Amino acid sequence: MKALIVTAAATALLALTGAASANQALAQKNACMSCHGVDKKIVGPAFKDVAKKYAGNKAAEAELIHKVKAGGKGVWGQVPMPPNPQVKDEDLKQIVEWILSLK
Repeated sequence: MKALIVTAAATALLALTGAASANQALAQKNACMSCHGVDKKIVGPAFKDVAKKYAGNKAAEAELIHKVKAGGKGVWGQVPMPPNPQVKDEDLKQIVEWILSLK
């Protein structure tokens, strides 16, 4: 029984890690990582800081998707984030979900 629980937990962890890696790869593919680090600010805020700022905000996913598509300025300082209309909607949703999942 213990072995079954350990195996199930390991499989779940591997699946989550694989999904997280895939979503980080989407962020890299779409040039998000040029301006944002996972845990450190580059030009824009660290993704972990974004996750903290929006924690508990039920509208966060929609707000961030809009901000990435349209661009913006003033939330994290005066350096503007350019619009990114070229990012596919399905990729953007996965990237934003990944960012919001970071702790």
